[in-house]
Amino acid sequence: MGKTYQSVVINAPAEKVWSTLRDFHDLSWAPNIISSVEAVGDRKGDEPGAKRILNEAFHETLTDIDDQEYSISYSIDDGPSPVSRDEVSDYTGRVLVRPVTEGEGGTFVEWYSSWQGKDKEAAEFCHGIYANLLGELKKTLES
Repeated sequence: MGKTYQSVVINAPAEKVWSTLRDFHDLSWAPNIISSVEAVGDRKGDEPGAKRILNEAFHETLTDIDDQEYSISYSIDDGPSPVSRDEVSDYTGRVLVRPVTEGEGGTFVEWYSSWQGKDKEAAEFCHGIYANLLGELKKTLES
């Protein structure tokens, strides 16, 4: 099984970070990485089953959203190599938002994924994307 994990601490309240992340159809906080988000179907970006296409390449589905736990889960249904449906299966991503309880506060954000197939190649590919997305989130919310 392949997997990847990234995290970041953001100097902003957890509620603000969550409100930025919870809409599956809105990645305006990452303009340097996400050039296009196409909502597919009629589900809103905060409803399980919502679908999107990122950068005309990644086909994803929101599988769970929890406003109490500040978490979202999604699947990658198809994408470019090495995460295409012919190369990996059961791709699940999850983002968790937690308040930092020590010091000045802030928010701890975790982003992890797991899948079957192309373990090393997909891990290297996804790690850079998620690390950059978390960097963009931090930059956007701290500026």
